[in-house]
Amino acid sequence: MEETPQCKSTQVRKNKRLTPVMEDYLEVLSDLDQENKAIRVRDIAKRLGVKMPSVTSMLKTLKERGLIHYEKYEYVELTDSGATVGLEMRRRHQVLFQFLVDILKVDSETADEEACRMEHALSEDTLDRFTDFMEFVQVCPRTGENWIDRFQDFRLHGHRPEKCEANRARFEKEFCRRVDCLEREPAGE
Repeated sequence: MEETPQCKSTQVRKNKRLTPVMEDYLEVLSDLDQENKAIRVRDIAKRLGVKMPSVTSMLKTLKERGLIHYEKYEYVELTDSGATVGLEMRRRHQVLFQFLVDILKVDSETADEEACRMEHALSEDTLDRFTDFMEFVQVCPRTGENWIDRFQDFRLHGHRPEKCEANRARFEKEFCRRVDCLEREPAGE
């Protein structure tokens, strides 16, 4: 079975044990690579809000791990594995950001900061499931129902739509019926 870029990213992250700071650098390097032909130390420093010696130090670490090609006073270039991790971090950040803005209605600035923290704090499996959920919501919205607006109404005012309450009651009744049936079955069957 062929590995997808996401699988390669997960493999690199697990094998190399990248820190959140390393992931942030790779994400920024990937962003700069998409925007420019040449990635310069000063552009990285400006984007991350750090001093150039800090960038140089991290670039040495990333080079040692085989994630970038870099020589002092030269442009930075991502290796294939570095580019894979950077793109994956950008994708995860964007999915979390969109969830916070579109679903939870968090303001953009706060959502960007929170997404950055979340992309590093969640386990691989949880973040992958979260990412899959958001991608599913974006490509397979429920037709005929604006459930996001209903969620906002519930969150802000505690209003539970009648249809939701009816579904909850029906589920509860069916669940209790099944539990009763299980309790009445002889233990040996």
